[in-house]
Amino acid sequence: MFLSLLLDAAPGRIEPAIAPRAETSAILQRDRNAASDETLIAWAAAGDRLAFDQLSLRHLPRLYRLAHRVTGDAAAAEDVAQEAMLRAWQAAGRFDPSKARFSTWLHRIATNLAIDHARAAGRVAPAPSEDTPAPEADPEQRAATRQQRAMLAGALDEMPARQRAALALFYDAEMPGAEAAAALSVSTRALEGLLRRARHFLAARLGGG
Repeated sequence: MFLSLLLDAAPGRIEPAIAPRAETSAILQRDRNAASDETLIAWAAAGDRLAFDQLSLRHLPRLYRLAHRVTGDAAAAEDVAQEAMLRAWQAAGRFDPSKARFSTWLHRIATNLAIDHARAAGRVAPAPSEDTPAPEADPEQRAATRQQRAMLAGALDEMPARQRAALALFYDAEMPGAEAAAALSVSTRALEGLLRRARHFLAARLGGG
């Protein structure tokens, strides 16, 4: 796994202590599939690499989708997702479950990275990857669908990165408002403002206004 190579090479990575044989056996027998994110990151902070691998399996796909929505670039999205997990690994010992859920903390890292990348590269987000119209759709319907997607892509092209991130967190990732706001490091009211402006912008563009 490419992320594993990054973790091995990362400066300041967590170095597991040498545990007695009985303790090592108990660590290996942990039920990581059933463990919560917060439990897994605590185990990872203590040197359990398998616990962090489980976190990566759970969250990398979602981080990639979020980053792709914001950056509009598949390669950049993969880099952002990998970098977010790498930073989470390096900061595992500083995660405080009393302040935020692990998923919120991790999405905040990925969101900031994706926004920074989009701004630096001047990239734009793609249209949503919807399914191709059914084969039975007539040519006129397929043409109308393509036109609608092109219009949506054009609107998203000009939308600020923070508004795209708000849409991605709230709608794509289906995060509750408070968590989406925390991932963007804004208040719930500010998130509502971002979503409202994004919706108004899309409505104006798609409505021809």
